[in-house]
Amino acid sequence: MRIVLATANPGKATEIAAILGDAVELVARPESVPDVVEDADTLEGNARLKASALVDATGEAALADDTGLEVDALGGAPGVHSARYADADGDAASNRRKLLSELDRVGATSTAARAARFRTVMILRRPDGSEVVAEGVAEGHIADEMRGDAGFGYDNLFVPTDGDGRTFAEMPADEKNAVSHRGRALRRLAEMLED
Repeated sequence: MRIVLATANPGKATEIAAILGDAVELVARPESVPDVVEDADTLEGNARLKASALVDATGEAALADDTGLEVDALGGAPGVHSARYADADGDAASNRRKLLSELDRVGATSTAARAARFRTVMILRRPDGSEVVAEGVAEGHIADEMRGDAGFGYDNLFVPTDGDGRTFAEMPADEKNAVSHRGRALRRLAEMLED
């Protein structure tokens, strides 16, 4: 199956390709397709906006996702606004600094108080309008400081419960993909496609 990726994020595209392997033929988003305004109020809604836009632009099946980091001490924020938490430009470093600042502001200092989860919704949309929707969640907590150089986004702050105390950014890609939200969503999607 040939699938156009909605993401222009190279880190995310690499993860998707590594997890799906040879099961599908992944095609990069054409440069002519502009960024989609992600103004839905849910992760699924934003993923659907992106997948639909790619199907409309290319006439091919498209795979899109939206991911949110939900921090309990912040009432689930940044959630659906994770990519643009600090500003409209979506600067990852600014997002991380704001997250740490907000946790300090509310006095969330213990590991339990910094409980969080990454949630990913993946949507494969076909030209006929049919969809396959899969979700993946990784439970964990927010570290006191940024650690690690791999990954992207909030990876150097997120310590998964299913790990050994390292952040996602301190793990090799195969280890991260084994326990990550995106890995879980993609494996679920692959299972659904086989059924």
